[in-house]
Amino acid sequence: MLKNIPANMQGYKLMITEAPVMKTRTDKDTGEIRPVTDRQGVQQFVVSLFAKKRPVEGQFAEKGEEIKVTLTADPGEGFEEGTYVQLIDTTMSHWENEKDGKYSSGIWFRANGLTPA
Repeated sequence: MLKNIPANMQGYKLMITEAPVMKTRTDKDTGEIRPVTDRQGVQQFVVSLFAKKRPVEGQFAEKGEEIKVTLTADPGEGFEEGTYVQLIDTTMSHWENEKDGKYSSGIWFRANGLTPA
């Protein structure tokens, strides 16, 4: 499975649709909500962005898409809904899951942080 592929997002406008928050996961057995950390125990964050390809003169303007990005560090203050940003050191990985005979797959994004665009 492909993991941590460098992703060049320079050709996209990225606007925050949900401000960064601490990433959490609910324990299936106890229902307890726990913070998500990496293997070194560092807290992870998540931000929702609307990604739209920058228009190129003479070409059709493509539709955008909302993506969620895991951040490997606290992005700090000033990243509110509607803010245009750039991602720092973005990677993407393929995931797949099979449960009860149903198969799903997709791509998830990770970045080391955000910077104002």
